[in-house]
Amino acid sequence: MSYNLLDSAAAGGLFVGRAWNPGVQGPSVVVVRDGQVVDITSKAVPTLSALLEQADTAAVVRSAQGPMLGTLEEIASSGIGTPDLSRVHLLAPADLQAIKACGVTFAQSMIERVIEEKAAGNPDRAAAIRERVSTLIGGSLNNLKAGSPEAAKVKQALIEEGMWSQYLEVGIGPDAEVFTKSPVLSSVGWGADVGLHPISTWNNPEPEIVLAVNSRGDIRGATLGNDVNLRDVEGRSALLLGKAKDNNASCSIGPFIRLFDETFGLDDVRNAELDLKVTGTDGFVLHGKSSMSKISRDPTDLVKQTCGAHHQYPDGFMLFLGTLFAPTQDRDAPNQGFTHKVGDVVEISSAGLGSLVNTVRLSTECPPWSFGITALMASLARRDLL
Repeated sequence: MSYNLLDSAAAGGLFVGRAWNPGVQGPSVVVVRDGQVVDITSKAVPTLSALLEQADTAAVVRSAQGPMLGTLEEIASSGIGTPDLSRVHLLAPADLQAIKACGVTFAQSMIERVIEEKAAGNPDRAAAIRERVSTLIGGSLNNLKAGSPEAAKVKQALIEEGMWSQYLEVGIGPDAEVFTKSPVLSSVGWGADVGLHPISTWNNPEPEIVLAVNSRGDIRGATLGNDVNLRDVEGRSALLLGKAKDNNASCSIGPFIRLFDETFGLDDVRNAELDLKVTGTDGFVLHGKSSMSKISRDPTDLVKQTCGAHHQYPDGFMLFLGTLFAPTQDRDAPNQGFTHKVGDVVEISSAGLGSLVNTVRLSTECPPWSFGITALMASLARRDLL
């Protein structure tokens, strides 16, 4: 099966990212030009983090020169799964940046987090709890803004019915949930395997917009991400968030960062529509959507809650903005909902940002994460880029 990295709506956009360059046996900073992936790594731009620190990132990218590593079609034709280090393949478009994520940023999907908690991670109990919550609040979550008086009323109504949850606080209260999704350099990119911890039996993909933010808090662009979610693990206790979210290959970002310029900006992020398709080896197909227009917190507010005088990121950060998607479609049995199976192919796409494709494996079966900060510094030093 063939996949497209970018769509027609991406035409005219400025896309940067990272690719494995077999010629130097290391990562390169790349730009997409006329369907070609061009290596623009230099002493001035040894990392993608350094590129986003430039005063005028777009101007630097437009003037940068370098060798072509391949066409988009050639890279996509190499297929998905365990990457071949002898061939060019895309890496996550993030290197030294911290990988942060915001949870429960959509009031509608917040309800699924409440259900997970009340069901204690047991999908058998989820359907009955979901029906009760829907009866309590009806359509009151439409266009609800976190921290507003209206949000406070919904929160109080749920508390009075014995449905208090810590997810209500971060979902519709004044303070956002911001957590560290994965360590620096641990994210995987387009085509790679994504991992599920083997203890999980109830899990799902989370299609999200991911912002690329530099050390000054400037939002330089956006890309797509899969914030792989273990519903049963987090449902047992929110204190297990780290175990639910941070495992080998459990964070996917890509295919490229679309830089903000005259063709694409923050309003495009605010109005983005994300499409999700999961195709199983068993013939099962799941379709889902996430509409950024329904987010309960503005992206700029989430960035400000992440960084500022209270917290600095000297190498910048990537910020997952959360998702509206929460699957309830049954896969195997009535009222069991959706959960992944090994071999599922996950496609996350959004007009103008392209498509992020990954194959689901157990984290213990994905290639071990071995290329960390030490390896990156050694690679750059060997190429006289430091």
